[in-house]
Amino acid sequence: MRIFWPVLAVILVATAVIALIVSEKFRARYFWRIVDLIVGGIFIYAGIIKAFDPVQFANDIDNYKTLPWFVSVRLAVYLPWLEIFCGLALIFRFLYRGGLLILTALILVFIGATIAAKARGLDITCGCFGHASKNWNFSTHLVLDLLILGAALVLFSRVGRTKKS
Repeated sequence: MRIFWPVLAVILVATAVIALIVSEKFRARYFWRIVDLIVGGIFIYAGIIKAFDPVQFANDIDNYKTLPWFVSVRLAVYLPWLEIFCGLALIFRFLYRGGLLILTALILVFIGATIAAKARGLDITCGCFGHASKNWNFSTHLVLDLLILGAALVLFSRVGRTKKS
């Protein structure tokens, strides 16, 4: 799993460089589809990891100390499936706008909760990506979350401009 995130970063950078170099036709046709696949794939991966261990995910949610335990348990059971289905919506472009809106809202809530926890002095490890992200520091999590949010917002801004949505 340690190789997953550097490889993902290289893929994202390579995709961005290719998009800058190639023609507008390529960008309009393929680049945004690749971004759809990457963002959808990230949420499907994160959802599957959390769905396999809902108890650990409930503990991860409870570490933020913002919700009661019974709410954390319910979120730990349902939230991974929501991420998986919304990621599939991005990949298959079925209910695309709704899936993208939900994923954008989820990442915004998570960024807000992470910043609030850090401001309160809580030293938490996010369980978003399972054991692969347990040793990341706050700034690594924040940068990754902001990159995902940026990609989701750009995709959301393009929804109204494309013929298929």
